[in-house]
Amino acid sequence: MTDLTELAGRAYIYGFPMVYDLDEAVAMTTKPKTAVGGPVNRFAHATALGNPNDKFVSLNNDTLYSIGNCDVTNGPLVLHLPDVGERYRVMQFVDAWTNNFAYLGTRATGNGGGLYLLAGPGWSGDVPEGMSLVQAPTNVFTIVGRHAVDGAADVPNVVAVQKETWLTPLSDYPNVSDGGDRKMGDWDLAPYDTRVGDDLVFWEKFRSWLKLFPPPAQEDAFVARLEPLGLLADESPYIDPDPALAAALIAAQQQGHELIVATGKKGGEKVNGWSSAAHLFDYNRFALGPGTIDSPEWQIADSKVVYMVRAVAADGGLWGNHGYEAFYAWAFVHGDGQQLDGASNYVMHFDAMPPARAFWSVTMYDTPHYYLVENPIDRYSIGDRTPGLVINADGSLDLYLQRNEPADPNAKANWLPTSEGDIRPLVRIYLPEPSVLDGSYKLPPIVKVL
Repeated sequence: MTDLTELAGRAYIYGFPMVYDLDEAVAMTTKPKTAVGGPVNRFAHATALGNPNDKFVSLNNDTLYSIGNCDVTNGPLVLHLPDVGERYRVMQFVDAWTNNFAYLGTRATGNGGGLYLLAGPGWSGDVPEGMSLVQAPTNVFTIVGRHAVDGAADVPNVVAVQKETWLTPLSDYPNVSDGGDRKMGDWDLAPYDTRVGDDLVFWEKFRSWLKLFPPPAQEDAFVARLEPLGLLADESPYIDPDPALAAALIAAQQQGHELIVATGKKGGEKVNGWSSAAHLFDYNRFALGPGTIDSPEWQIADSKVVYMVRAVAADGGLWGNHGYEAFYAWAFVHGDGQQLDGASNYVMHFDAMPPARAFWSVTMYDTPHYYLVENPIDRYSIGDRTPGLVINADGSLDLYLQRNEPADPNAKANWLPTSEGDIRPLVRIYLPEPSVLDGSYKLPPIVKVL
């Protein structure tokens, strides 16, 4: 039993990102929890910045999202991107295992327009003239598009760009059908056996989707070890499971998720109370396409570490970018090492603005879900594009993190509201300068003042 439970624990860590990712993709095409839900093979464009009604982990409030959940099982798609001028844009491609396998946009390909052919791993046709190929490692993948927005007044300008950002099947091109005749919910990704009870449905999804979206061949040896758990079976063993197997799987799921959450909170080495995600998304080693950086410093070598890091990244920051695209850092504690909570007041003092080639922000999240925090001034993030931000005479900056409105007008201008209970602020630096990635730039501690 111990060996079976231990194996199930390792399997849960391995399979959690894929199941979580595909559950989100299915939800977005059926019963979306955010404004960017829509039919498969079509973009769903957000036309308002994220808010607390959008129930998605660590959603940003800096950009307008354009999300395309794609299925190229029956043939490639054509992606059209318009010229965006000076505006920051990134189109991030995420496979079913949450690997970032390609980037298009400001850093990777520039801000000009273009046509791209999106194909699956088994496709070997001719790329039409004038198109560039992006080949996905799994037939289902997600495009996470982000366009920088300079406040509410800038939203219509981004919406105009989004209208020229589209997907259409290659079989329809040059006619633009925006994904064909798909309707919301018209996507049966899940052939798993629905007779399986709720206590084992994770494992049934894992078994079924493992066949549909096999991981890289380099992981075949690990996958083969999962056979005693029923994960390689052609038919579901979880409808009327062996009691010992069921007990091991149920225990492993609970303990595994607790371990993922605890590991995420612990993070790596903290600097001034901040845990950095500069290398949190370096788990893709085998499918690095256009716009990625294929070099050892951006790849985790140890497979055991890869699987845990990938699970932590999915749980706390699903669809986050590589550090070279966007730097993320989060804090659960203030400078004295105590838990951050909405009952206290805090200050962040920046000697100078964070070094970003695009822009930077601090966003407030609740815990444990990491959703945006509802507040009376509808401010969910603050940064270099925040209207009215007050910079000190010496070029430094003070941000005020607290639940209640500050009395000082300058403090109010620089106020990021918090929630009741524990909080988790997150810093984003888009297109970070080298000093951010090599650690020579350090975020300031969050200081408790009341």
